[in-house]
Amino acid sequence: MRNLSDIGRIFYGIAIAGMGCLTVYYKDFPYMLIPPHSQITGFTVLTFISGILLILAGGCIVFEKRPRQVSLLLGAALLLIFCFYFVPYEFMSTSNYMHFGEWENAVKELALSCGAFVIAGCYPEKNKNALFSFLGKLIPYGTIFFGLTIISFGIDHFLYAKEAANYVPAWIPNHIFWIYFAGVALLGSGIAIILKIKTGLFAALLGAMIFIWVISLHIPKVIAASAAYRGGETISAFIALAYCGIALVIAGTGKKMAKKTG
Repeated sequence: MRNLSDIGRIFYGIAIAGMGCLTVYYKDFPYMLIPPHSQITGFTVLTFISGILLILAGGCIVFEKRPRQVSLLLGAALLLIFCFYFVPYEFMSTSNYMHFGEWENAVKELALSCGAFVIAGCYPEKNKNALFSFLGKLIPYGTIFFGLTIISFGIDHFLYAKEAANYVPAWIPNHIFWIYFAGVALLGSGIAIILKIKTGLFAALLGAMIFIWVISLHIPKVIAASAAYRGGETISAFIALAYCGIALVIAGTGKKMAKKTG
């Protein structure tokens, strides 16, 4: 099971580094990293620095260079963006904040933050430091809130089934059925992760399902996309790879978690 955690960590790190590369290349943030923005002073410099930091963070996670500290800092940064940028934006910029779909990008951001805390929890705290000790207290909530985000994605599949059906490859029949099937799978795995019901099994199945999406859905879309849309499709592929990685890390640590709570 440790191998699953290693694979998941590498997937997550590659995804974070990949989003950093895209941030530098396009001189803009991934669509789910921060809300829509304009007229930010020094925006180009900010995107370059942020992109480099994401690349470094992803590399450190992949190659296990201070992975606990880096993951904690990454998780904290993403969580701060979610709490103090995304949430106020949703309430202040639109009257549709009660619509479930309006929160999709914010939830994606939160899921990435949770993943960083999940990965941090794979490593023991060696050097006592006030900041990292404080951030370490958030680690147990990473898995719980990741499960909640997965449940929200499952609900999305039911609320917006017709729109989501267009994402299913044309060669696969019965698009609506597969959207509902994915929704049920997401709901079930999210609930299982939160309630610690055969966590390793359901998280592994979740990771496998998302990995299939990466291969069969996201990569073909990246290849087929026009230049204007390729960046967005590539980011979506990296996001899916990150979620796959998070699920696999949870699967790899599932037995350990069960023993701690048993």
